[in-house]
Amino acid sequence: MSHPTVRGIVVVTRNGDRDGYHQDPYTYQSSHTDSTPLGEVQAFQLGALLRKEYFDESSPNYIHNIRTDLVNLDQVHARIKNGGEGRVVFDTTIALLQGLFPPTPANTIVLANETVITAPLGGYQYVPAETVEPSNDRSLESWTDCPTFEAHVKKFYESPEFKAAAEQAEPFFKIAHDFVFGRTLTLENVVNIYDYMNNQLTHNKTYAHRLPPTLIEQARHWANFHEQGVFTDASMSGIGNIAGRTLMQSIISSLERIDFDGDPLQFLLESTTYQPFLSLFAQTEMDKADPSLKGIPDFASALVIELRRGSLPDNRDFLRFRFKNGTSDDFRTLNVFGKRSDIPLTEFIYRVENAAIKSNTEWMKACGASSVSNPTPWGLPALPLLQGGDAKQSSFATGMYGALFAALFMLVVLAASKFFKRSRRGRIALRTNGDEGVPVLPTAEKRPVGY
Repeated sequence: MSHPTVRGIVVVTRNGDRDGYHQDPYTYQSSHTDSTPLGEVQAFQLGALLRKEYFDESSPNYIHNIRTDLVNLDQVHARIKNGGEGRVVFDTTIALLQGLFPPTPANTIVLANETVITAPLGGYQYVPAETVEPSNDRSLESWTDCPTFEAHVKKFYESPEFKAAAEQAEPFFKIAHDFVFGRTLTLENVVNIYDYMNNQLTHNKTYAHRLPPTLIEQARHWANFHEQGVFTDASMSGIGNIAGRTLMQSIISSLERIDFDGDPLQFLLESTTYQPFLSLFAQTEMDKADPSLKGIPDFASALVIELRRGSLPDNRDFLRFRFKNGTSDDFRTLNVFGKRSDIPLTEFIYRVENAAIKSNTEWMKACGASSVSNPTPWGLPALPLLQGGDAKQSSFATGMYGALFAALFMLVVLAASKFFKRSRRGRIALRTNGDEGVPVLPTAEKRPVGY
């Protein structure tokens, strides 16, 4: 039997289709919106595909030893961005988890009176997920309320590159005038223009019949240019990459947990919006090898980071990055940092860890923000407490702490054992000698070794 290859995965997903949406082009503060049945179906299908790809034992990418019938919450964890489009991200994540862990008759118990109870909807599995609030944890929405990022956006708008692009886009804006119904026709606002056009093209039959050919492609082109300039940076640690820098810490800590044999985690889901994809692709130079990544990923896109055990003679752990752009695309392998093969886990962490923002305190410093509500580090919690509590460590060091605790415990046991042995020998030696009751102390020659 061959050695299992995939030990676990981290999955970063974008929400599915939603209603109309608006972002401030300078601060990126956003309006509320809701998911659509289409978006929920897109997410459900993505979950079913991930199940087929990683939970099917016949798949070459099967995650070894992961439970596939009933969800094992020690092996699976989901985090959901709850700012901005939070309601949409939440709804579509629940749909994704339905596809990942469908209803099963195995979700059944037998009561003391021998009554058989199956969960509703044919054994529906209620998979809990962690909602990440920007007011308490900036790891999944780090670009709002960030003065340094707003300055970065303004600088981009004032750059010669942006001004030249604005001139080139003028013909598009003239044609688009009759199809945006009063929305501001500037390159600064082009993301909102594209979002409106795309939403109407999907849901409004009359609009879809009237929209001129290629206009949606032009809108997408300029929106891609806009967001690539806003959510990337020339430096891995630049403020333009903040969406990826804050998510990176959770990715690193989760990969370290999966790598540690004593930790049961094998599947982490990071449900978010499109912004972190752009930054992650830029930070890891994936968009250099594949320029099609320079733009807004489609609804229900997924980036999968696989932790794989290498084959002999090099059986280190490696990472493979695979991306699926929306529902019409297949997973394809991406090249990281110019490599044409999988990258060693240790090398990847070495390259990116200094750029990662690890806590709200670090985010506050990077953003020049004036306050922070929760200074504790980010990252997926480490091994759960025996009592199932919420106080958890947040890094691979937890395994080391466990080992040290075990070693100290063994030392205490050995010391206690020696103490009780010594006490027992002393009691034997103090027994009375004959009828005189004279204590007999042990001689130096008869003392046990280590006394």
